[in-house]
Amino acid sequence: MSRQETPAMNTLQKWWLAIRPKTLPAAASGVVTGSALAWMDHSFQILPACAALGVALLLQMGSNVANDVYDFERGADTSERHGPLRVTQAGLLSPSQMKGGMWVIFGLAAVIGLYLAYGRGWLILLLGLAAIISAYAYTGGPFPLSYYALGDLFVFVFFGVMCVAGTYYVQTGSVGAAAWWMSIPIGLLITDILVVNNLRDLEHDRQARKHTLAVLIGEKWTRIQYVSFMVISYLLPPVLVWFGILSGLTLLTWLSLPLAWGTTRTVVSQRGSSLNSGLARTGQTALAFSLLFFIGILL
Repeated sequence: MSRQETPAMNTLQKWWLAIRPKTLPAAASGVVTGSALAWMDHSFQILPACAALGVALLLQMGSNVANDVYDFERGADTSERHGPLRVTQAGLLSPSQMKGGMWVIFGLAAVIGLYLAYGRGWLILLLGLAAIISAYAYTGGPFPLSYYALGDLFVFVFFGVMCVAGTYYVQTGSVGAAAWWMSIPIGLLITDILVVNNLRDLEHDRQARKHTLAVLIGEKWTRIQYVSFMVISYLLPPVLVWFGILSGLTLLTWLSLPLAWGTTRTVVSQRGSSLNSGLARTGQTALAFSLLFFIGILL
């Protein structure tokens, strides 16, 4: 969408667009899963769980805003993109406004993180600082991670492993085997959101010299990556049930398979802007998976 085609918006609507609300359910998935495991171990605590959710959502928002402004400044966002409207590129908010908002968001995440660190110690403080720096460095700074094919690894580690294990830790004070193992399917499902995004923008990113993993391995292998991550995510829970790490009722996660199947069909068959729906539904799949996992734990 060009600047001339941009609809009139008030300030709140502009910022709502900037934080990309459709991506936020995925950020909640790790917290839901970590909290479910804390419940399983009779250690669920509502305040640390809510604080962890707040941090996860704010980190996702801050990363989205940073991605919007820094991709624009590096020339990776133009009117030729197939994705949804980008706020900076469309001229809705200036780069300075976006950067200011980004640091406000990260600042709020840090404040909530201080509460969690007060309860669980300096390790949480260090992990929170690393998460904020990485969210900024995803597209900002002298070595933007997403421009050197490291975006997938960043998302898996921080929105998968650290989110699930960290949420469990702030409620229990330790991390058990189930939390480590269940961080893998959540991390892979959330990473698949980025995989769809990079698949959609592959040609544009190549022209902009943004070396995402999709640009390096090509369209065919990016689709294989997506399918592989989805398959592993759904096969791992039965394995954990087999080894007695999880209850059989956690296999309720498989009730989200129809959504996962429909989403996968879209991703393997579509190109360009047609993948936008696949991106949103991948996030919905991750949230549905985690919620059904929590329901299985409760039952």
